[in-house]
Amino acid sequence: MTQIAQLTDYMQKALAKDNSGHSVDHIDRVVALADKILRNEPSADPFIVHAAALLHDVYDDKLFETESEALAAKENLIRFLQSLEISQNTIDRIIEIIDNMSWSKSLEGQAKPLDINGQIVQDADRLEAVGAIAVTRAITYGAVKNRILYDPNIAPRIAKNKAQYRNDDSTTINHFYEKLLLIKDRLNTETARQIAVSRHQFMLDFLEQFKAEWDLSK
Repeated sequence: MTQIAQLTDYMQKALAKDNSGHSVDHIDRVVALADKILRNEPSADPFIVHAAALLHDVYDDKLFETESEALAAKENLIRFLQSLEISQNTIDRIIEIIDNMSWSKSLEGQAKPLDINGQIVQDADRLEAVGAIAVTRAITYGAVKNRILYDPNIAPRIAKNKAQYRNDDSTTINHFYEKLLLIKDRLNTETARQIAVSRHQFMLDFLEQFKAEWDLSK
């Protein structure tokens, strides 16, 4: 079994029970998007891109009850990578991408700059938050977190740090204005920017239709 196959198996076991929109099918799409971007970025390292794309949610703290559980998951992953005899330098580069690619970390200005490998993975993950599937993922995550779907009296807020971003005092529809509609202009690669155009428009059309239907009851 190749190293990528073993990493895939590790990811599938780690995320098998996820119901928040960060499940195995999400990872599969991120990997496919990363592959598409990778074709136009010859300077990137395919192994690092694939590994980081596969593993980027394995220890995401929003999928755990406590920070200590997320930290333990990260430590377990590092030990697993070492058991595959992947060089420490490569492991460090994979972990650095995962640790610095999130939207919430970039809000605080604490994220380290990503090299082309990290930019590809970040773009692939962010494209998953733009478009038709992004709509369903936002609604799914909102339901898991018991968020209000929509309340026209609650205005969207632009979070300035991770704590504000993770606060559930907003609504699922507001999340489009607080993050999803902002993604198109914050992508790294030309390939990702091209993919985002029609997906971004789909979300705008969805929101227009949603609000038109909502207003029928008013």
